[in-house]
Amino acid sequence: MPDGGRKARPTTGEALASGEGQTSATADTWRALAQFTSARIALGRAGGSVRTQSLLDFRLAHARARDAVQMEFHAEALGAALGRAGLETVRVDTAAPDRRTFLVRPDLGRRLAPESRAALVARKPKWGARDLAIIVSDGLSALAAERQTGAVLTCLVPLLRAAGWSLYPIFLAPFGRVKLQDELGELLGARHALLLLGERPGLGAPDSLGAYFTFMPRASCTDADRNCVSNIRPEGFGPKAAAHKLAQLLLESARRGISGVALKDTGDGLPLSADRTLRAIA
Repeated sequence: MPDGGRKARPTTGEALASGEGQTSATADTWRALAQFTSARIALGRAGGSVRTQSLLDFRLAHARARDAVQMEFHAEALGAALGRAGLETVRVDTAAPDRRTFLVRPDLGRRLAPESRAALVARKPKWGARDLAIIVSDGLSALAAERQTGAVLTCLVPLLRAAGWSLYPIFLAPFGRVKLQDELGELLGARHALLLLGERPGLGAPDSLGAYFTFMPRASCTDADRNCVSNIRPEGFGPKAAAHKLAQLLLESARRGISGVALKDTGDGLPLSADRTLRAIA
């Protein structure tokens, strides 16, 4: 045997053909934990790099998140779907004229367009003062607003009506930001304002809905004055469970006359009448 009895090293071509010297993909030892979360853990590696499949999955998730931000909000279609469920809707516009402007000028999404403001002022005497104004907006994910809103509202609205609450029509507001609820709620004289808004997409959650509400909405409200239930989607906080939580928090907010950091989630159940309603529509 050449070279003092040692085995001759294969040529580069022979090594590639046999697979010798190549680094195979290695599974992460935490792989079993991945079944409990959608977070990016236990991705494995190929040498010092991530596996090709992990990289492709990441790029796909990133593309879906970008698409969610740019996606058109089909407010009319959502309004028609809510109408079939027995919920009246009214379209309002913010000061943002289009999506590009909305993304670069967040302030415009926080206030109503002059035409919509005037229209609400004209209809205010007919509606009178009511307990809750609900606003739906695409925010940073039209996908979330279109997928999750119907399931939340068809559960939440009956719960609140069973508790004796009066509601305005559902306001559909493309290009809205969280603080829009303060202007609209104050303009109408609503006791509470609730905004259902598409959240900024995460790499694993392009369709996550957030729900924000304020007691006695007004221009001077800050984020400390509002409560939030987030990650509303089937893979996160399920829409029906989120509706149950929102009803519980809203009823407690009305009872105590507070919202925001002063209002804590105690985990208490709904009043008996509302709890029976929930079981009936579940």
